[in-house]
Amino acid sequence: MNDRREILGWTMYDWANSAFSTTVVTALLGPYILALAESSSAPLMIFGTAVEPAAIFPFSASMSVLLQVLFLPLLGTIADYTHLKKKMMMAFAYVGAGATILLFLVQADMPILGTNGAILLASFLVIIANLAFGAAIVFYNAFLPEIVSPDRRDAISSKGFAYGYLGGGLLLLANLGLLQTMEDTALAVRISLASAGVWWLAFTYIFPQKRLVQRDAARQLPEGTSLFAHGIRQIRHTLNEMRTKYPMTFRYLIAYLIYNDGIQTVIIVATAFAADELGVETTNLLLLVLMIQFMAFAGAFFFGWLAGRMGAKRAIMISLVIWSGVVIYAFALLYTTLQLFILGAALAIVFGGSQALSRSLFSQMIPRDHEAEYFGFYEISERGTSWIGPLLFAAAVQITGSQRIAITSLILFFVAGLLLLSRVDVKQAMLDSGNDPEGVIL
Repeated sequence: MNDRREILGWTMYDWANSAFSTTVVTALLGPYILALAESSSAPLMIFGTAVEPAAIFPFSASMSVLLQVLFLPLLGTIADYTHLKKKMMMAFAYVGAGATILLFLVQADMPILGTNGAILLASFLVIIANLAFGAAIVFYNAFLPEIVSPDRRDAISSKGFAYGYLGGGLLLLANLGLLQTMEDTALAVRISLASAGVWWLAFTYIFPQKRLVQRDAARQLPEGTSLFAHGIRQIRHTLNEMRTKYPMTFRYLIAYLIYNDGIQTVIIVATAFAADELGVETTNLLLLVLMIQFMAFAGAFFFGWLAGRMGAKRAIMISLVIWSGVVIYAFALLYTTLQLFILGAALAIVFGGSQALSRSLFSQMIPRDHEAEYFGFYEISERGTSWIGPLLFAAAVQITGSQRIAITSLILFFVAGLLLLSRVDVKQAMLDSGNDPEGVIL
């Protein structure tokens, strides 16, 4: 444990894949699809229903998450029962990067497909890319307990997120320069989208591909069963085991999947909200995301430091109070670009810290040699519900035509998650799962 070379390789995968999260999901693709839909001479029709332009991207994100739920049971089993954990992580990363690069093809009046066909192609590619993104994360997270001792997991998990925000921010800075210098804005956006895939692919190969070590499988697959069948059974087994043997871990997981749903929805809809409700131009949106990235780099380290002083659970609870304030502010007070940047600064403080500490805190509560199984379930639980927020948001937009009204629902995720998290006994969860709480700030 604590091999510096391998830890660097692990943390730098956040650097690699955050380009997709930042440039594609957060900054450019939502507003780009919105602009394409609004420029189309005819509305996009799906099953005979005209789809609101602002609802297309959230619907696509929800679809990708629902598909992940079908695949992740098998992936967790592969990680635990085969020698393929690293190879599968790399394979999904490369598939996601490839789909992202192909977004360069999406443009208005696209040959053969037209504008609406281009929108459908963009939706299909982002579904594939986001599906691969989540799949790779299952294997990636499972490496954390293998390479880092319990007393350092909060710090290393936070460092990974911090590197991600820095790497994603640097690429976004380069893309901002491109958008400011090129006269053809649409072409600049397409190049920027593709650059995220190139970044993801290149740094995955340079760091985790070269430095992560594939260890022997922890367990052998029972005779007479397949990986998929055993994966489905293992989900039921893991769920029952958590409920009966590790009730505090189970309670924490429920709290996490609720408040994380709110976080994921904010990430998905933020820039489209700013573009539609406030009329913020693409350049200012990129400046906003860029500011958030670099402030989140410091915020992730800050929350890692805070967890070292008061414990990860209390630090996460503080972040959820701030997230709640962000949603209230967005609904009631957000009307100008200046106010948007003020809101972005508050969001940046908690952006990475809440997720980094959630990951490391969960790693303290799971039994040894079952890391991939439990992190697979962690990812299944997250993905199994994180489509609800975007889908409800998209449905509210479809019904009301207002993103401002739709955003009010997100406060429920943060408040409910906070209340449940407050009832989690971290020390008891560690003892139940056979982990030593000595040296861990609780």
